[in-house]
Amino acid sequence: MPANRLSNLWDESRAASMSEPERLLYRSNLLGSDKRITNYGGGNTSAKVIAADPLTGADVEVLWVKGSGGDVGSMKLDGFSTLYMEKLNALKGIYRGVAFEDEMVALLPHCTFNLNPRAASIDTPLHAFVPRAHVDHMHADAIIAIAASANSRELTREVFGDRIGWLPWKRPGFELGLWLEAFCRDNPQADGVVLESHGLFTWGDTARACYDTTIDVINAAIAWLEQKTAGKPAFGGAVHGSLAPAERRRVAAALMPAIRGMVSGAQPMVGHFDDSEAVLEFVNARDMKPLAALGTSCPDHFLRTKIRPLVVDFDPAKADVEVTLAGLSGAVAAYRNDYAAYYERCKRPDSPPIRDPNAVVWLVPGVGMITFAKDKATARISAEFYVNAINVMRGASAVSEYRGLPEQEAFDIEYWLLEEAKLQRMPKPKSLAGRVALITGGAGGIGSATAQRLAAEGACVVLADIDAQALGGVEQAFAAKFSTDAVHAVTMNVTDENAVAEAFADACVRFGGVDILVSNAGIASSSPVEDTTLELWNRNMDILSTGYFLVSREAFRLLKRQNMGGSIVFIASKNGLAASPGASAYCAAKASEIHLARCLALEGAPSGIRVNVVNPDAVLRGSKIWTGEWLDARAKAYGKKDLSELEEVYRERSLLKRSVLPEDIAEAVYFFSSEVSSKSTGNILNVDAGNVQAFTR
Repeated sequence: MPANRLSNLWDESRAASMSEPERLLYRSNLLGSDKRITNYGGGNTSAKVIAADPLTGADVEVLWVKGSGGDVGSMKLDGFSTLYMEKLNALKGIYRGVAFEDEMVALLPHCTFNLNPRAASIDTPLHAFVPRAHVDHMHADAIIAIAASANSRELTREVFGDRIGWLPWKRPGFELGLWLEAFCRDNPQADGVVLESHGLFTWGDTARACYDTTIDVINAAIAWLEQKTAGKPAFGGAVHGSLAPAERRRVAAALMPAIRGMVSGAQPMVGHFDDSEAVLEFVNARDMKPLAALGTSCPDHFLRTKIRPLVVDFDPAKADVEVTLAGLSGAVAAYRNDYAAYYERCKRPDSPPIRDPNAVVWLVPGVGMITFAKDKATARISAEFYVNAINVMRGASAVSEYRGLPEQEAFDIEYWLLEEAKLQRMPKPKSLAGRVALITGGAGGIGSATAQRLAAEGACVVLADIDAQALGGVEQAFAAKFSTDAVHAVTMNVTDENAVAEAFADACVRFGGVDILVSNAGIASSSPVEDTTLELWNRNMDILSTGYFLVSREAFRLLKRQNMGGSIVFIASKNGLAASPGASAYCAAKASEIHLARCLALEGAPSGIRVNVVNPDAVLRGSKIWTGEWLDARAKAYGKKDLSELEEVYRERSLLKRSVLPEDIAEAVYFFSSEVSSKSTGNILNVDAGNVQAFTR
C-alpha cells in the first residue's frame, strides 16, 4: 500500500468479544487517531443497538451517537448520547419545517434513553434517520477537497460512480437528517454520500463493514487526487522561499508577543506556531492570498479558524522584522474593521452581539502560521484545523476551483444561536486563564510547587532550570497532571545572558509571550567570612543577584513589547532582611536581590509591570538547596544529624512553631501573580512562620 494511504487498523481478534457499544467506541477511536480522517472534535459516529428498556424490560432500538462537544479519537463510552429511536422518529410528526428546525434540538432531551446525561449534538438527526445500523460522518481532507470544488457533484460521480452519492450544501440539523433519509431510500445501493462543502457520510450493517467502507472511500479519494495533481505546482507555485528553521523561530519570537498584545483586549490569548511543510508550501505560494480570502468550507474548520486569516506583510527576502512590526497595528485595525463590516452585513434580528473581531490565524510568508486563542489547546487545534483547510484548498484548486462557504452561510454558523448557547454554558475561566508564567529554578521544590499552583488556575508554565535531568522528570509529571499543552521546559543558566534571551524567545514561540516571571533560581552557602573564597562570593552574586537582573531585564523587554502589563515575583529569603553569621555571601546576595526588586517596581509601574518579593525561610522539603554541603553545615551548626531533626529546629525557632512548605511559597506567588494583588508592587511578603528579625517595619 502506498505510504500516504490510510491503513485499515481493525483487529477482529480484539473486536470479536466486544459489545456493540464497545465496537462503536473502538471504531470511533480508530477513525479519530488519524487527522487525515477527521480533526480533533470533528466528525461523529453512531450505532443503532437493541437494548432492554429500563422501565418495561422490553427490547427497544437505541441510537448511540457521539455527544455534543466530544472527540472521536479520545472519547470513552460516556461520550455517547443514547436516545430512543422510536421517539426520534416521532419528532418528524411535529417538525414544522426549515424555519423552525433549531427548535427540534430542544426536543432531543425528551428522547434520552436511560437518563444518559450526555447532551445530544445537532448532528443526531443525521445519524438517526439514515436507515442503517452503523453510520460514520468524517471530515477527511481528500473528501472535502472534492466537496469544496466548484463542480463537486460531477467530481463525486467521477471518483465514486454510483457507490457514493452527493447532496448540496445544507447546514447540519433536522432538515439535513431528512435529506439523508430520502437519499438512502432512493439509493439503496449507495454506501454513502458526499455533502457539499462539508464532508462524508458512510454506513454499513456492522461496525466493521462501516469502518472498512469509510477507510476505503477516503483512500479512493486520496488516490484520485494524487493522480489528478501529479506534477502540478500547488497553489500556483512558490513566490517566496522559506527562511532557515532558526530564522523562522527568531521572526516568530519577535512577532508573537506584539500580536498577542494587540489581540488580548478582551482576555489574554495564548499562541501557537506552526512551520510544517504543508504550511510553508501555502504561505509561500502565489495563490495564497486569494485562497485565504475565500475562507474555509467545512463548518468545523470555519468555527475554529474564523471567517478568514490575516496575512502578515512580511517579505522573507528582506526579513526586516521591525518594518513588519511597525505595520502590524494598521493591519490589525483593518482586519477588525472588515470583521465588523461582515457582522453588520450578515447579522439577523436575533443574532448574538459581535464577538472578538481579531484574527485567529496569521499567515507569515517564509515563516509559517501563528494562531491565537483563549488557551494553548484551542490555539493548537485551530492551527490543526487550518492545516486541514490548506490540504482541502490544495486538492480543490488543483482539480477544479476552490469554493469557501458563502458569507451569509458562514455567518449563520458562526453566530448560530445553538452555538451561542453552547458558549454560554461553558464554565467561567480560571483566574490565570490565558496567562503564561516562566519560572526559574523550576525543577526544585518551590519552583515545581509554584508551577502546579499557577497551572491549577489555568496558566501555561515554562519551567527553566540548569539541571536538565531533574527538569525532565518534573516536566513529565507536570504534563501527566495538566497536559502537554500546559507546560514547556527549557534548560537555562540564569548567569548566561544569551541562554536567558533564548529561553524567553522559546517561551514566545511556544505560548506567544510571558506575563509572569517567577525568579526562583538559587543556591545556598555557609562559611565564616575569613574562609569565604572570592569564588564562593562571586558564585552567590552571579546566581542570586546578577541572575535575577538578567531574567528581569529580559522580562521587561518582552513585557513592554506585549504592552499587557505583567507580574515579576522574586523568591528571596529571610536572610535578605535578617543577618546570619557564617553566611555573608548568601545574605548579601539576597539583600541585593530584594533591593533590585524595589528598583524594578519603580521602573515597571508606568508600564503596568508589578514587581514583588516573597521571602521564605527554612523550606526544606523538596528543595535542592537543602542537600550536600549546605545541609551538612546547617546540621552541624545546630548539632543535628539529618533533615528531619533540622526541620524541627527551624519549626521551633519560628514564632508560630510551624514548618514552611513549598506549597506555602507557591500560594504567596499566586497572590502576587493574580489580579487579587493588582494594586500591589514593591512589596515584600514574608512566609517564614514568623521571624522577628525579618519584620520589614
